[in-house]
Amino acid sequence: MGTVHDFLIWVSDIALVFLALLLVGGGVVLAVIYVVDVTQTEQAIRRNYPVIGRLRYFFEHIGVFFRQYFFAMDREELPFNRAQRSWVARSAKNIDSTLAFGSTMPINRPGDFLFLNGAFPLLESEALEQERTPIVFGGQYVGQPYQTYSFFNISAMSFGALSAPAITALSHGAKKAGIYLNTGEGAISPYHLKGGCDIVFQIGTAKYGVRDENGALSDEKLKEIAAIEQVRMFEIKLSQGAKPGKGGILPGNKVTDVIASTRGIPVGHDSISPNRHEDVGNVSDLLDMIERVRKLTGKPTGIKFVLGQPAWLDELFSMIHQRGVASAPDFITLDSADGGTGAAPQSLMDTMGQPIWSSLPVLVDKRNEYGLRKRIRIIASGKLVTPSNVAAALCLGADAVNSARGFMFALGCIQAMQCNQNTCPTGITTHDKKLQKGLNPQLKSERVANYAKNMLHEVGVMAHSCGVLDPHRLERQHAAIVSDAGVPEPLNHRYPDIMTLPQFRGDTDTAA
Repeated sequence: MGTVHDFLIWVSDIALVFLALLLVGGGVVLAVIYVVDVTQTEQAIRRNYPVIGRLRYFFEHIGVFFRQYFFAMDREELPFNRAQRSWVARSAKNIDSTLAFGSTMPINRPGDFLFLNGAFPLLESEALEQERTPIVFGGQYVGQPYQTYSFFNISAMSFGALSAPAITALSHGAKKAGIYLNTGEGAISPYHLKGGCDIVFQIGTAKYGVRDENGALSDEKLKEIAAIEQVRMFEIKLSQGAKPGKGGILPGNKVTDVIASTRGIPVGHDSISPNRHEDVGNVSDLLDMIERVRKLTGKPTGIKFVLGQPAWLDELFSMIHQRGVASAPDFITLDSADGGTGAAPQSLMDTMGQPIWSSLPVLVDKRNEYGLRKRIRIIASGKLVTPSNVAAALCLGADAVNSARGFMFALGCIQAMQCNQNTCPTGITTHDKKLQKGLNPQLKSERVANYAKNMLHEVGVMAHSCGVLDPHRLERQHAAIVSDAGVPEPLNHRYPDIMTLPQFRGDTDTAA
């Protein structure tokens, strides 16, 4: 009994000594912090309120991570609110996406879209009996036109901005869903090819993957890329939604050996693309480049840009007619000012360029005015992640829709906003192997495919409710936009159909 008592006394003495050391040590640490705070001159809060002033910066840091869980309402957050992210997550997991009691979305908020159901919606059985409508790129104007039945595809995301497991999952998922994957401007990597999906090769301003030793466009490398059967189309990037007028930015801490080899740049150095193609300074140069790429590859060649000043569209379409409609880009990918990126200056991200909802009708109407409706396909891109987003773009005149961040959510993105820090907690935008191990490409590829398939299905359901056979037949008469007065205004009233100019009637649109 005495031995146990003595042991307990010994333990308590040790504990008291440890506690005393802890208190003394803590006091010393606080004293050091106090001295550091009152002597530093960079932060006024710490100098005026030493020690406790540091809590302000700590709470500011962790607030970013906790705000979405405890403080924001379902439809408040930006860039994507909880309702949007939740729909993508449920569709990716094939979880029931139905809701109860009523919608939490206000129906009188200016700028929102509402869809106009038909008096006699299409029966599901009728829709199943109809053949799907293909989208053809290039038609008679290229040696190898591209045909797809999917109006929803994966937008440009580079290997580098995204990790190898993420690109691998996207490639396999795209193949399973029958959709294409855009490489982004960082060239084509083995991970893009792994799944066997159709690929759109993007030529950025730095021309990664198709550049010679001087950084100029290489005919030989273009032919090498075109020889890859999976590569179906080429896209010349002029500008990007989140940073129009600024080239792509990949921080040096994300430039690994494999990425450097793929792009042809030094390891560990920032990869910064020029803010435009050095050999494209006007519309004539642009059409020359399109023709060069198309002639060398034999495959559909298009352009991607964010619409800012719209006047140049008249110059573009006029020059196409001067040269002949064969000179036109086979497609135009229109990005939105609120598109995403891994890194961009806030000044450009916040305020540069037009959002898709204002620029898309301008581009569609201008194309139609010049009689190029069937010659040039229009792909809408930028923050289009839900069925209502996609259906609205189709109603406005887009032939197809690309999404990047929607598929990132399908991969498991939690909107941690760490894309440029190489610390993405889900392994999607980091090259830290410890973080990447949480991303299982096999599982995530299924979710990528599920998201795409459920998107196609849901937009189809919306089209049937509007009384049309398939989403390709959605028009402006099938949707309305809420006006500043809070009243729905049919799209065909706000944006009436534009008639083709007389001089351009009958000499184009012969190829679908």
